[in-house]
Amino acid sequence: MKKSALVMLGGLVLSVLLIAAAFSQEEMQTVDNQAFPSPQRPSSLFRHDEHNETAAIEECNVCHHVYDEQGKLVADESSEGQACSECHAIEDKSKQPGLRKAFHRNCKGCNLEQEKGPLLCGECHVQA
Repeated sequence: MKKSALVMLGGLVLSVLLIAAAFSQEEMQTVDNQAFPSPQRPSSLFRHDEHNETAAIEECNVCHHVYDEQGKLVADESSEGQACSECHAIEDKSKQPGLRKAFHRNCKGCNLEQEKGPLLCGECHVQA
C-alpha cells in the first residue's frame, strides 16, 4: 500500500513539474531571425512581457518605433505587429540601418544607455 502511494505521489509530482515546464516554455520567445539567409548565431532569447515589466516600459513605441519619410521619429506611432524586416533590409540603405545593426542599436543600445541588461553576444544568442 505504501509503495503504490509513493509511486502515485511521485507520478503526481512529475506531472506537475512537466506541466510547469511546458507553460514556462510557452512564455519564452525569441527574436525572429528568419529574414537572415544564414544566421551566424541562434535567435536571441527574449521574454517580451517580463522584459517590459522589469524595464518599466509601458508604451510599445519605445521599442517598436516608426519613422517618417524624412527620417524623423513619429512619436505616437508603433510598428508593433510588424516584423522588423518589413522596414529594415539585411544591409544598410542610405541612413536606415540594416536589420542586424537595427536590432543591436535598439536592444543593446538601450541596455548600454540604461546600464542594465545583456551586452555580450552569448548573453542574448543562447543555444536553446
